[in-house]
Amino acid sequence: MGLRASITSGVAFEDCPVPVANRLGEEGMGMKIALATLDSSRIGIAAQAVGIGQGALEEAVRYGLGRETFGKPIAEHQAIQFMLAEAATNLEAARLLTYRAAAMKDEAIPGLSRASSMAKLYASEAAKAVCDSAVQIHGAYGYSREYAVERFYRDVRVTTIYEGTSEVQRMVIARSLLK
Repeated sequence: MGLRASITSGVAFEDCPVPVANRLGEEGMGMKIALATLDSSRIGIAAQAVGIGQGALEEAVRYGLGRETFGKPIAEHQAIQFMLAEAATNLEAARLLTYRAAAMKDEAIPGLSRASSMAKLYASEAAKAVCDSAVQIHGAYGYSREYAVERFYRDVRVTTIYEGTSEVQRMVIARSLLK
């Protein structure tokens, strides 16, 4: 559906013993090691979502300034302005949550799990809404491959899924609050 520029493939290993010297961590700790990477990778997904959303917003602004109805650019209509303002505000909030989580990781500040989950949750959901608005602003053209917002709309969807769905992020955040 989305991320068509990304080549993703499955890999299967059968009868491939790993020498002890080449093992990553202790035996039986693989899942714990894999889960520990999520705090960092969720920051990357949040940043990806912000980037996709920013691209969609820029396309919506460009289209809004160029497309005219009733003798004026559609960007001059209050309904479109409200959509653009909300999109820009939500993207900025997402960007700041992402920067905060990245700074916490860089400085080894406690609470990274919650911060990275908040960044990923907010950024991916905000970007999804921004892409939806961008398609709406483009009207029927937003659904056409002729305009980039169609690709942004497809690509943003996975950011609410991989590295833990939005529901998983909510669980991580809530559990950290209830400790």
